[in-house]
Amino acid sequence: MTNAQRLMIQATNSDAGKSVLVTAFCRIFAQDGYKTAPYKSQNMALNSYITVDGFEIGRAQGVQAEAAGILATTDMNPILIKPSRENESQIVVNGKPYRNMAAFEYREDFFYKGLELIKASLERLDQQYQRIIIEGAGSPAEINLNDRELVNMRVAKLANAPVILVGDIEKGGVFASLVGTLQLLSEEDRRRIIGVVINKFRGDIALLQPGLDWFEQYTGVPVLGVVPYLPNLTIEAEDSLILDSYTAQQDLTKDLDIAVIRYPKISNFIDIDPFFAESDCDVRFVSKQDQLKSPDIIILPGSKNTIEDLQFLEQSGLKEAILALQAKGNTIVFGICGGFQMLGEEILDPDHIETTCEKMAGLALLPIHTVMTTEKTTVLSKGVVTYQNKQFTINGYEIHMGQTHLKGNAVPFIKMEKGCDGCKHSSEKVLGSYFHGIFHNDEFRAYFLNKVRESKGLAPLTERVAFSQLREDAFDRLAEHVRQHVKMEFITQKMKQFQQRES
Repeated sequence: MTNAQRLMIQATNSDAGKSVLVTAFCRIFAQDGYKTAPYKSQNMALNSYITVDGFEIGRAQGVQAEAAGILATTDMNPILIKPSRENESQIVVNGKPYRNMAAFEYREDFFYKGLELIKASLERLDQQYQRIIIEGAGSPAEINLNDRELVNMRVAKLANAPVILVGDIEKGGVFASLVGTLQLLSEEDRRRIIGVVINKFRGDIALLQPGLDWFEQYTGVPVLGVVPYLPNLTIEAEDSLILDSYTAQQDLTKDLDIAVIRYPKISNFIDIDPFFAESDCDVRFVSKQDQLKSPDIIILPGSKNTIEDLQFLEQSGLKEAILALQAKGNTIVFGICGGFQMLGEEILDPDHIETTCEKMAGLALLPIHTVMTTEKTTVLSKGVVTYQNKQFTINGYEIHMGQTHLKGNAVPFIKMEKGCDGCKHSSEKVLGSYFHGIFHNDEFRAYFLNKVRESKGLAPLTERVAFSQLREDAFDRLAEHVRQHVKMEFITQKMKQFQQRES
């Protein structure tokens, strides 16, 4: 018998809410006194999380570990796939870059290595935890991929985990997608599914009941819950599909307008999540020149391919528009990680790590230049920011390829125990840093936003959100919400039964 009871969450499609439901179960079982760990064998994501020992995993597994009240480790996501350019991704193994691979190469050459990594990480987690909540990816009915998949039913078998299948009613056709998925599974895999959950429901449950009754009668699979849509949940999303729900439309009722540049290879866009919680901030994602308008703050977020995204700024006209706004002196331009690199005079790529282009001119708003290197920096960081004559101790994390060098009398932005990070213009209207999570530091964010208000002749807000506490409250709210709407007792009984079957 294994030490840990397992549960796996799969879905009929991407962005059905698997990550959020795994987060909920992690919190629920932790509240019930079980030492619980999240797990995703293979994650394709551009939002990363840095563990305390400086390794890189998918953002969702880090957040799920926080919900469970534990420290995240690479065993919780042994394989991370980070798309870098067309049909090519960086493969991160046990928290460190392994190599860049094309999709076909990964499928053909990596399968058996991946299988061993998955087995080993599951075995280690089993020795440390009482419950393991496993997340699938996409759909288990991807017929063209199933012979070598490493993230859905093959993992369920390895872990001997019962599976809950999630359907997203918000997208429409939920019964068709659930029934179709079940029918495309093998008989062995269908027997592993203990029930379905319908997610993101809005409306009167009584109107849905005939469909639920029909589904159970037609398939013989129980409906374990209908989870209503939960608004204003302060838990960052990982899937880049969430970006499609953001808009470039300006909300004129808000005092501060923040434009985030959405280039094609945007990554770690969760850096701006705290602004969504601030009552005076309107956050827009902009990908076209005519969408930019005249924001108070422009944020250049992280990028998985800085040079290609810099080319996008040039071709779209956004580079010209950003420079024009900055020249007027009313807009702050803030670059994070790849966005910080773009603010410099040039980016050099002599080894063609990102592109065939060896050199690309930047926005030249800061006296810096960056050289791309094969070595990747992944580290938790701490330093002191000086902004508008006030100092703040901040925490963050770094995930970047390349080294940035300050020129002449360039002014560092963050002083660290050893050296410095980032750069700022003397006017403090252009700021850049490698620190992801810089705006998650409540005191600095409050001061920064109030200084922007002051520049517009607005009174400062005396009450700002405590973002870390908001997240903790959100974990509890999510857990209570899911408890109310799914059959927890039935699920835990099935987890125990599956554990007892394994000899």
